[in-house]
Amino acid sequence: MNQKDLKIVVIYGGVSSEREVSLRSGKAVFDALVRQGYRNTSLFDLTEHNLAELFTIPMDVAYLALHGWGGEDGRIQGVLDLMGVPYTGSSVEASAICMNKIRTKEILRFAGLPTPRFVTLRRADCKDLTVTKEELLRCVDLPMVVKSPSQGSSVGVYIIKKEEELLVAIQKIFALGDDLLAEEFVDGVELTLPILGNNELTVLPVIEITSENEFYDYEAKYTAGMCHHILPARISETARAKIEKIGSEAYRVLGCRGLARIDFILSRDDEPMIIEINTLPGMTEMSLFPDSARSVGISFEELTERIVFLAYEAYEQKGN
Repeated sequence: MNQKDLKIVVIYGGVSSEREVSLRSGKAVFDALVRQGYRNTSLFDLTEHNLAELFTIPMDVAYLALHGWGGEDGRIQGVLDLMGVPYTGSSVEASAICMNKIRTKEILRFAGLPTPRFVTLRRADCKDLTVTKEELLRCVDLPMVVKSPSQGSSVGVYIIKKEEELLVAIQKIFALGDDLLAEEFVDGVELTLPILGNNELTVLPVIEITSENEFYDYEAKYTAGMCHHILPARISETARAKIEKIGSEAYRVLGCRGLARIDFILSRDDEPMIIEINTLPGMTEMSLFPDSARSVGISFEELTERIVFLAYEAYEQKGN
């Protein structure tokens, strides 16, 4: 079969709070593949009502342009595994782990990779939220970062600088799920490292991120003019080398494949700390991963094609 005859289905939309971003990512990927001559490419808008339709669509590969719950967390990956369809991005296991910031940090810590000091709480154990607040203040100094561990695009992330802000943040996080992650605030430069590959990795240039908001939150990520991607990042060569080494190790330890974007904070004493790993990074006109690829001469069209090839390679390596 001519590779341009591949039946590629771009799965986008989904049911998470990041649906609108996913729609933009998916349309951008679809347009890029069509421009590359993949004439049998189609879009599938995944909703809570039409999953069964996916089983009726002939496809050679699924391009996952989903973000958040149901898309990045291993659920759709499991469906496609049962269908015997190659798909872009990481496996069920790696997707589920990386989507959960607590599990990610536990594995990073076990592997000796740097991540900010943290504590976790379960909603079932927090009968009195005032007591919960006092417990967090005893365990983590202010300022601290509190997060809902399984949300994406910085949804449910709060930087707490004053004690009176903490109780409201705890309530908001437990409204999103059963777990809370609190970690020390690291004052430094926000950076991200995009990586392509399965067994052999292509480490793309580190991007420095600046935001008009307090941090790189949902508004800053997806509103024009609210953030800036600086390439090359304004960091030392020593720090760059550390980030590339640590990021590659994290990619392998967590079992990522295809592509992932690893977010860092570089502390004031030039020490990188892993914040989180994105296994299906955004592919919108404002996204970081395509920006980094373009800086080394990889067009958006070529990037999407490479990601398709990596999906096939991973499928064949499993012995399918």
